[in-house]
Amino acid sequence: MEYRLLGRTGVKVSALCLGTMAFGDTADEKASAAIFHRSREAGINFFDSANRYAGGRCEEILGRLISSCRDEIVLTSKVGMPMGSDVNAQGLSRRHIMKAVEDSLRRLKTDRLDLYFLHMFDAGTPMEETLRAMDDLVRQGKIRYPAVSNWAAWQVAKALGICRFQGWARFECLQPMYNLVKRQAEVEILPLAKAEQLGVIAYSPVGAGILAGNYGTVARPPEGRLLRDPRYAQRYGDPSYYEVAERFVRHARERNVHPASLAVAWVMHHPAITAPIIGPRTLEQLEVYLQALQIPMDPQWRVEISALSVEPPLATDRREEQVK
Repeated sequence: MEYRLLGRTGVKVSALCLGTMAFGDTADEKASAAIFHRSREAGINFFDSANRYAGGRCEEILGRLISSCRDEIVLTSKVGMPMGSDVNAQGLSRRHIMKAVEDSLRRLKTDRLDLYFLHMFDAGTPMEETLRAMDDLVRQGKIRYPAVSNWAAWQVAKALGICRFQGWARFECLQPMYNLVKRQAEVEILPLAKAEQLGVIAYSPVGAGILAGNYGTVARPPEGRLLRDPRYAQRYGDPSYYEVAERFVRHARERNVHPASLAVAWVMHHPAITAPIIGPRTLEQLEVYLQALQIPMDPQWRVEISALSVEPPLATDRREEQVK
């Protein structure tokens, strides 16, 4: 296993991060345990969770699994998504953050989170209130580093400026969506992360299965997340994504590698990425993702794969000024 520095924190994390969204949902406790132990055997020390996953069951299962190795792993959770019918059981208010972190710590059976992600942007709460609450959690020792997922680059940049001005703990890690058909992060998120020395753990490297070889312009598997979850069906509903998937799968098979392994490796080898988040539902899927570690991808091969999809336009759209 390769280990990489997480931004400027000095913390070393595995080049793959195990996402646990399936724990307690599509993977029962026995399957979750098998996935966890195999990932530890492979050298993974980085585990991503959220209070929202499986209504809290994910954290409960993960808490039992990490009890014997808590000091050896880097653990995350998240706050912001709805956690019940109560109108205030969501968002990024101080009130909700302070309660949510205690709930996550209890479910995870730990006294601290290494990274605590804001799971979404909350336009109804002043950014200063949210950032001060996160700084307080750092000072209380309940979280080590604030982090953020699903924010735009301008929102992250504004938050970094506020924290610098106030002397508060800043974000040290970003968690954007990033894969061969969803490349918006390349425009501003990843350059921002590189400029500010932020860690980046990208989710959905296989595009909810689109890049695993089962989907095409006509082909569809009998079951899958894109078929059972309307959110993913909408997120990946553009017909052009399936055209990219067909080209990518042909390329992977010509190279004699599993498409899902190659999709993960492509994300992993972006210079701004610390670790892709892999979210296996089965041991078989985990083994395929682990194969990404053995793919000898060089910059030229990555460029070749990138050419299979549409490169997003520059932030300014002045392509003639692009630095090569």
